[in-house]
Amino acid sequence: MTFDDFACVQSRRRFLQSVTAGVSTAALAHLLGVEGRTAATGLPNTDPMAPRAPHYEPRAKSVILLYMSGGVSQLDAFDPKPGLRKWHGKPLPPSMTKDLKLAFIKPNAKIMASNARFGRHGQSGMEFSGLVPNLAACADDICMIRSMNTEAFNHDPGVLLLTTGHTQFGRPSMGAWATYGLGSESQDLPGFVVMGSGNGPNGGSNIWGNGFLPSSYQGTRFRTTGEPILYLSNHDGVSSELQRARLDAIRRLNRKRFQDTGDLEIAARINSYELAFRMQAAAPELLDFSNEPEYILDSYGVNKEPTHTYATNCLLARRMVERGVRFVMLTHGNWDAHKEIDKNHGENFAIVDRPTAALVKDLKQRGLLDSTLVIWSSEFGRTPMIQLDRDDEAAGRDHHPDCYSLWLAGGGTKPGVVVGETDDIGLKTVKDQVHVHDLQATILHCLGFDHERLTYRHMGRDFRLTDVGGKVVDKLLA
Repeated sequence: MTFDDFACVQSRRRFLQSVTAGVSTAALAHLLGVEGRTAATGLPNTDPMAPRAPHYEPRAKSVILLYMSGGVSQLDAFDPKPGLRKWHGKPLPPSMTKDLKLAFIKPNAKIMASNARFGRHGQSGMEFSGLVPNLAACADDICMIRSMNTEAFNHDPGVLLLTTGHTQFGRPSMGAWATYGLGSESQDLPGFVVMGSGNGPNGGSNIWGNGFLPSSYQGTRFRTTGEPILYLSNHDGVSSELQRARLDAIRRLNRKRFQDTGDLEIAARINSYELAFRMQAAAPELLDFSNEPEYILDSYGVNKEPTHTYATNCLLARRMVERGVRFVMLTHGNWDAHKEIDKNHGENFAIVDRPTAALVKDLKQRGLLDSTLVIWSSEFGRTPMIQLDRDDEAAGRDHHPDCYSLWLAGGGTKPGVVVGETDDIGLKTVKDQVHVHDLQATILHCLGFDHERLTYRHMGRDFRLTDVGGKVVDKLLA
C-alpha cells in the first residue's frame, strides 16, 4: 500500500489518536498487572469486586459495623464510675476542666452520677450495666475499649472521622476501602451493604460513600421491607428470559464500545448490569427467613417489638457474610441524649441489646465469628457533667470526645479483655488511649492490610483511611 492509499483510509490525526490510545492502554494494562488487577489474558479485570489478596494473611474475611448514631453514654453502659457519686451535684474545679472541648455545656456544669447498676459477667469479669443484660452474657467474646479518643465533638464530623478517617465530606468510607482492597466473595450480592433502623444516621450517605474511589465501592442501601432495593424487580409483563435477552444486547454494545476505547468504566458498567440481574434472584432469597429455625428468630427478636427492624437487620447481616458480602453496616439512632438520658438509653438498648447479642452468639455457633469482625461504636461518648441544671428525669449529658467506649468481637481480636482506662469520673483517659485512626489501622490489620500501604492516588498524592496517623493496637489482637 502506498502512502496515498493509506491516507485515504487513515488521516494523520486518526492515526496519532489510535497510536496514543494503544500506548496508553498498554501502559495502563501493565500498571494494573503489576498491582495484580488484570486477568490472565492480559486484559483489564473488568469485575471491580473480584476477590483480591491482601498484604498478608488476614484474621478476618468480613466486617459488620454496628453504628449507634448520636453518641452512646459509656458511663451508663460500659464504663462504671462509682466515683461520680462523690461529685454528684457539684461542679468540678477549673483545673480539671480547662482543656475540655464541649459542644453545649460549660466546663463548670455539675456532675451527674449514673442511675445504671453495673455487674461483672463471664469468666473475664467484664463489667456491664443492667441496660445490656443480653450483651453482658457475651462478655467472654468481647474486646472492650474504654479509652477511645476523637478530635470531633459534633455529630457529623465525629461519624465522618470514624467511618472515613477525616472530618470533611468526600473521603471514602471504611466499607469502600475494604471492598477496594479485597473485592467481594459474593457474586450475587453487593460487596458493601448498608441497612438502618430508628432515625437516619448522622452524616447521611457520606458515611458509606465511595468518595474519590470508583463508584463500584460505595455502599448499597438495603430496605428491610418490600423490595430490598428499589426498581430491582421487573415490571409486569417482563419475564426473566426477556430481561436476559435485553441485558445480552446491552452487553454486546458495551463490549464493542469497551473494545474500541478500553474505558474501564464501561467494563464496570457491564458488571453492574450483570450483578443487578443476579440480585433479582438472590435478594428475595436473602430476605426469606422461612428456612431459619424458630429459635433463631426468637433469639434475635425478629417477630417482636420493639426489636423487629433492628433484629431483622442483624439476622440479615449474618446471612450476608455467610454469602460472601465483605462489609455490612447497620445504623441505629437516635442516642443523642442531651435530655432524658435514662429514657433515651433505656428505649434504645431495649431495641439493640438482644439482637446484637444474638448476632455475636449466632456467628460463633456457626463458626463465622473467627472470620467476621464485629464493631459496635458511636461517634463519641457523653460527659460526666449534666446537660440541664436539674437533678430529675429530664437530665441528659453532652458530647464527650476525649474518652468513650466501644467494643469489638471476632475477626482476630482478643476476647474477654478490656483495653484502656479512664479516671475516676470518666473525664479523661489515664491508660492506653486509642485514637480513631488507631482503631481503623487495627481493623485494616485484621483484614490483612498494612494501613499505610492501602492507598489510592488522588489529586497528586496517595490517600489512605488513616489519613496521616494511626497505629495497630496490639493489645486488641488475639
